[in-house]
Amino acid sequence: MYNNILYLSRNIFFYEKLGLPDTFQSRIHLMFFHFALLLIIAKKRGTIFDQNQYDFFLNNIEHNLRELGYGDVSVNSKMKDLNKILYDILLKIEDRKNSKSRNFIVNERIVIKYFDTIKLDNKQKINQFQLYFVKFFDFCFELSDENMLKHLKKFNY
Repeated sequence: MYNNILYLSRNIFFYEKLGLPDTFQSRIHLMFFHFALLLIIAKKRGTIFDQNQYDFFLNNIEHNLRELGYGDVSVNSKMKDLNKILYDILLKIEDRKNSKSRNFIVNERIVIKYFDTIKLDNKQKINQFQLYFVKFFDFCFELSDENMLKHLKKFNY
């Protein structure tokens, strides 16, 4: 699952069409957006997301931080910060106030908060970003629980 989400975060769409910087931080945030949607889908279906998958996801990020040269104290501090970011995204990614239907809508404020290169005045890029994640949500929601994690790489936008 981790490798599939990492693969999705490397989609050229984010860097060429939206102009996001190709940095560790951008990729982590994109991974968190994808991962948050998987957790939301599990909740909407009434299923429990596998704790081992969750732990494996975060352990891989921790391992990558260590490979980048962060020491033990730095890794622990960074992981604490990243956990806060993940939960912030998870709790705020769905725009429940503006959703009059049962469809999933991405909260514009959370997009701008973590991807400040997409400015409020560039509504087209914000809309493209939101549309990507709405389509990703719909794609994953249509798959069965057992196939969802296996087929993430098949999402095409």
